[in-house]
Amino acid sequence: MGVTASCRRRDAASDTETDIQQQHERRMSDVGDEIEAVICKEEDLPQDGMKSFEMGEGKVLVVHHKGQLSAIGTKCSHYGAPLEKGTLCEGHVRCPWHGACFNVTTGDIEDFPGLDSVPKYDIHVAEGQVRVRASKSLLATEKRTKEMAKRDPQNSTALVVIGGGAAGASCVERLRQEGFTGQVVMITQEPHLPYDRPKLSKAMHLTPDKIALRTNQFYEDGDIEILMGVSASKVNTDEKSITLNTGEKVTYDKLFIATGGKPRKLGIPGGDLAGVFVVRTPEDANAVAAEAAGKHVVVVGTSFIGMEAAAYLATDNRAGSVSVIGNTTVPFERSLGSGVGNRIQRLFEEHQVKFYNNVGVKEFTEEDGKLKGVVLESGETIAADIVVLGVGVVPNTDFLASSNIPRDDRGFVPVNEFLETSIPGVYCGGDVASFPLMLEDGNKVNIGHWQVALGHGRTAALNMLGHTSPLASVPFFWTVLFGKSLRYTGYGKYDDIILGGDLESLSFIAYYCQGDRVVALASLGKDPAAANYAEMLHQGKFLTKAEVTADGEMALKIKC
Repeated sequence: MGVTASCRRRDAASDTETDIQQQHERRMSDVGDEIEAVICKEEDLPQDGMKSFEMGEGKVLVVHHKGQLSAIGTKCSHYGAPLEKGTLCEGHVRCPWHGACFNVTTGDIEDFPGLDSVPKYDIHVAEGQVRVRASKSLLATEKRTKEMAKRDPQNSTALVVIGGGAAGASCVERLRQEGFTGQVVMITQEPHLPYDRPKLSKAMHLTPDKIALRTNQFYEDGDIEILMGVSASKVNTDEKSITLNTGEKVTYDKLFIATGGKPRKLGIPGGDLAGVFVVRTPEDANAVAAEAAGKHVVVVGTSFIGMEAAAYLATDNRAGSVSVIGNTTVPFERSLGSGVGNRIQRLFEEHQVKFYNNVGVKEFTEEDGKLKGVVLESGETIAADIVVLGVGVVPNTDFLASSNIPRDDRGFVPVNEFLETSIPGVYCGGDVASFPLMLEDGNKVNIGHWQVALGHGRTAALNMLGHTSPLASVPFFWTVLFGKSLRYTGYGKYDDIILGGDLESLSFIAYYCQGDRVVALASLGKDPAAANYAEMLHQGKFLTKAEVTADGEMALKIKC
């Protein structure tokens, strides 16, 4: 949809009187931070779609949708994807990379990932000329942070968030953006401000300051109190209090629990050796990156965290050798299927990564107190100086054991479509919540995705403020392996996989089917297939197995 183009035209007669007149007509009004300019002729506008135009030192995205003309920023506020290459439908544009949505009239972010909105510019057409007025600073940054209310000392209402991850970070700032003037408190066990956790396994050398979502000044400006380096040890819903591990008590009027997961351990001999790592914090990731040079690294786990860590370590000789152990036939077998998993394994093998599939780990051995090897259940031993565990997470909800907040048999907290628990005024979201998913006809699921958690924070904030906002997001996940970006959207068990494109060349779409319904889609090198299908699912529609069997690139042809 839309092809990047400027309506500025050059030809050999650029010095003619006509061109000089055109240049004069395009002369920009430039006063202070404001700039106004003619960006193109009316005939250059998209009839029903999106098109980027140059303006000063930046660009604007002009959207012609349902008879309305608007102008917004050209890049997604998350990682800078070109929105022009995304999906336009029902008043918003969906990012082609990771599925974030922005209102085409206001620029406001409506679905995640990312936290910021995109700029909105004034646009009008007169005498066949299209003129835009914009802020030069917004043209440069391509991001817009929504205004936040300040604390009113006369408002004694306290809204407290336990957890400093995606859900918690999204929640506290949305509370202020919605105009709440009472006390906002975030409790986080980490000694850092909220950070971009998905980068931990993709770029393990990045320090906390390089991946922080917001600055300390941002939270100070919003009068958001952050209690860092402390954790909740008990919640008393009768007296509406939280006891911290320091013994201090924090009282609340409404509470949002978003404590995330904690890495699963194997519980085998040698599991506590110094060379055995998990990847949950920047300190974990940084330690692996710092110690891996020239070492034999063994990664246990062939899902996303383990495979991302293996790809990072196998790039640019960051480790002496990298081996991966998995309990399935190929990596990603359960989530992506054996065909896709096999091709991804071969991609890794092209980078000298060795696989030990369909086997478990019996123990970690040591010599002189140092990790020496990994013993497989088959009896084989693999040399190891460092082990990275990527075997999943369990919900971090043990502190709720003495409370009357219900947990299911796996430790997740059941909530309704507004993320409220059975205790009025107590909400829960992110990795620890068991919530109703519209794609599953309201059946409760648990999804540990960054995008889902960010959305939960927004939904919780709105409902804590009494807005009655139900969950409506479509799960969207991504991974990057050796520079190859795979997108995944949807949810559900599948009984068949239909492949479109060319799996061998890593340019494909995989359709995950349950019966005749495509319940999920994964794509690599086929943007915006995943964004298109996420939007289709959001509209309550779906592709059929028959459709994608007949045309393997159907997801690229979806129209709103």
